[in-house]
Amino acid sequence: MSKRADIREKRRRQRRRRQLITILIVLGPALIVLAIIIWPQFAPIGDISVPEVKSYPMADGLAMGDPQSPVVIEEYSDFLCAFCGTFHGSTLGQIVEQYVATGQVYFVFNPLPPRRENSIQSAHASLCASEQGQFWQYADILFANQASIYSTRNIDRLLEAMAETADLDIDRFQSCMRENRYEGQIQDIYSIAISYGIESTPSFLINGNLFRGAQPFSEFQAEIEAALSEAASPSP
Repeated sequence: MSKRADIREKRRRQRRRRQLITILIVLGPALIVLAIIIWPQFAPIGDISVPEVKSYPMADGLAMGDPQSPVVIEEYSDFLCAFCGTFHGSTLGQIVEQYVATGQVYFVFNPLPPRRENSIQSAHASLCASEQGQFWQYADILFANQASIYSTRNIDRLLEAMAETADLDIDRFQSCMRENRYEGQIQDIYSIAISYGIESTPSFLINGNLFRGAQPFSEFQAEIEAALSEAASPSP
């Protein structure tokens, strides 16, 4: 190769390098943003904890028990609330066994997520599961996987994986989530909670009387027994 041709080749390479550098400068930030957006869609979601299957007598949507029971307990809860998880994993089972299954308590769950995306999405997913008659089973899975839900960067994939674990119809579940079908119901629950002075989770209404916190079963038992006695007393 002649000296002149060699110089031309070097100049051509230099031009290509400059063009490449210019392209990277222009497109680099966009590619980084795109990677940040796309990567979570493919990031692993990890293992899902599958809790032991529990019995929820006369389950109907977000409620269980006999609607004609003398005592009604309405729970206001957040699937990412640690104290809510404690109540759900222990005390609720005792209430179900002793009072719901025996026809003395009608229990209703109300999702009350704070203004946090993963909590809101989890609440909505539980209502979508309720459409398929699997609210309580799906709620068990949500509470059993609080840490994963809290930390995930792809809440949609995780909730869908949990729906698969609960044997839900995924197409129906995805459609429900895309439509944000229960946004209005969640807002209504907020309004009702505020009207009762509920500001934290878990909170309970026991025959309309406010009872706060994940108290031991003995405390719930005392409140329930008092409500049963009052309901049994003849009106003056």
